Amino acid sequence: MHVQYLDKNPSKQDQMNKEINLQSADNIRALAVAMVEKAKSGHPGGPMGGADFMHILYSEFFNYDPSDMTWPFRDRFFMDAGHLSTLMYAQYYLLGNYEKEDVANFRQWGSITPGHPEVNVARGVENTSGPLGQGHTMGIGAAVAAKFLQARFGNWMNHKIYGFISDGGIQEEISQGAGRIAGHLGLNNFIMFFDSNDVQLSTMTEEVTTEDTEMKYKSWGWKVIKINGHDHDEIRKALTEANAETERPTLIIGKTIMGKGCVTEDGSMFEGHCELHGQPIGNTGADYEKTLLNLGMDPSAPFEIYPDVKEYYKGVLAKKEADASVKKAEIAEWRKINEGLATKLDGFLSGKLPELDFESVEHKEGLATRAASSNVLGYLAEHVENMIVSSADLSNSDKTDGFLKKSSALRKGDFSGGFLQAGVAELTMASIANGIALHGGVIPVVATFFVFSDYMKPAIRLSCIQELPVKFVWSHDAFRVGEDGPTHQPVEQEAQIRLLEKLKNHSGNQSFVALRPADSTETSVTWKMAMENTKTPTGLILSRQGVKDVPAQSGSRYASAINAEKGGYLVKETANPDVVLVANGSEVSTLIDAAILLEEKENLKISIASIPSEGIFRQQSKSYQRSIIPQDVPVFGLTAGLPVNLEALVGPNGKIFGLDHFGYSAPAKVLDDKFGFTGEKVCTEVLNFLNLK
Repeated sequence: MHVQYLDKNPSKQDQMNKEINLQSADNIRALAVAMVEKAKSGHPGGPMGGADFMHILYSEFFNYDPSDMTWPFRDRFFMDAGHLSTLMYAQYYLLGNYEKEDVANFRQWGSITPGHPEVNVARGVENTSGPLGQGHTMGIGAAVAAKFLQARFGNWMNHKIYGFISDGGIQEEISQGAGRIAGHLGLNNFIMFFDSNDVQLSTMTEEVTTEDTEMKYKSWGWKVIKINGHDHDEIRKALTEANAETERPTLIIGKTIMGKGCVTEDGSMFEGHCELHGQPIGNTGADYEKTLLNLGMDPSAPFEIYPDVKEYYKGVLAKKEADASVKKAEIAEWRKINEGLATKLDGFLSGKLPELDFESVEHKEGLATRAASSNVLGYLAEHVENMIVSSADLSNSDKTDGFLKKSSALRKGDFSGGFLQAGVAELTMASIANGIALHGGVIPVVATFFVFSDYMKPAIRLSCIQELPVKFVWSHDAFRVGEDGPTHQPVEQEAQIRLLEKLKNHSGNQSFVALRPADSTETSVTWKMAMENTKTPTGLILSRQGVKDVPAQSGSRYASAINAEKGGYLVKETANPDVVLVANGSEVSTLIDAAILLEEKENLKISIASIPSEGIFRQQSKSYQRSIIPQDVPVFGLTAGLPVNLEALVGPNGKIFGLDHFGYSAPAKVLDDKFGFTGEKVCTEVLNFLNLK
């Protein structure tokens, strides 16, 4: 089975080295098989094929400190093919990151070895993966962050980001955006292994594609190396070349065999079959016990580390610690010479913000909230040095150019700027932002039109699951996009995004914060909230059209708007109101127009609540919530989206005026009139609700 690895005339030491490496790879294979068999679910074939690469990478090339797993300057490994989780768990078990009980309880309730990897940096898992294509794209984001920091603190910051991708990940559409951006930026610190085994879950790859992967990545500016993914010498040579590359990211295409080492009951080889991909091998033509025996594992004790492998990995770990201590000494010398830079770097890595004065950001009257956001971003560009802002070819429309005008775009060989021009690739951009956040030390902001948040949803979801403080900026928030028509007019998007405010992450917190500010000042406050939210992702939903400034009832407008930090507050407060009007975003100013008419013509007493985030509002005390939206007063809600946006706020006895249809192509003011979003028409709706007309 292993003859292909052996030299014709090896020395005794060479023979011993080859043998321990083969044993280590076989140990990984056997553990992967056993984990899936015991769990009665999983994907054994791929890990069996990728075991050789993983062993050589981690034992000989991967730089980290086993005694300090969160060391910021470690190499990082980003798994794309999350279904190959057993490959990681087996490898990390050899490294001492997991115990026997952990691998034996694969996919079980309460175990730390879930079916697909979930972030667990203390055990070497850098990213949550499963949805194919996103894992390696997050790795590219981490490589961007590393380059950004290296440009500011020195070339000693030269750790590598490794990715591992499968045929499925290569095919996912996101891989095109990721490959293009990585090549364009010359991310030579990113090295990816493509486990090319010609097998997919339900078909052979030849049934779904005839593309030339090597040519594709070369056209994007990648270095591409093709190897036998089971030949340890070829793996070493490829990794050596990749680490020496100075201009390009590297793709190592390793031809591997699905189910490497599987045998039938009579001992015949049973490798490369599609059925080995996604089920226990005992359910296939392979024999479970005979396969374990073929790999050197005792079937009665299938979760053991082979004695020689255990001893070998003790030496590996000792060398890792020794190498890390040398690197740490180098860093310590740098810190002595560069005390100011060292303090700044510590601040970046801690996530601590500098002192910021959002009230000082000036806005002209009646700005679109996207324009107000631009003013804030210009301020942040001058005061927060560790931000990367990105836009999907819309910086002059989503107004992230407020940041760009005071920074510069990231370019190959020059990461001194802070703006990433992502091109038209919303999902890729969002996934890269997740990777930037996972790396640490850099604050990612990504922007596009709100309607295109649809393209970003898979990455937004992973932001929530991984609890990453990515800032999403969405402009053109409603049907008032006007002439662009229904394809560009978000109607249902706010309802979709706000569902994530109702969903808790595994830490028990609201998984997402959605903020739709009512005017320029409230935009400043919601940016403050976004920047200070270091536990979850935040989305700012901003208007294209100008919005009337909400008048201050007393004192400064900022002093009132700061109450948006509670998720909701009264922009107009009246004692014993006849009705409370509720909205967020630009509809708040429409309610103010309606309130003037209701007061002047009908002598009604009106209170108006702005609720930029229902999720945060619901975290406040019951007494506070009732002080804003009393239970014994009629409540009327206005939303430019689906009525469900305000359903829980208005309550069963209230009324919501919203949209139940897609938009149309016409100027925004025409649509406001046609759809009933004017002060006069909302006034009529409120009177009808109160049975006063």
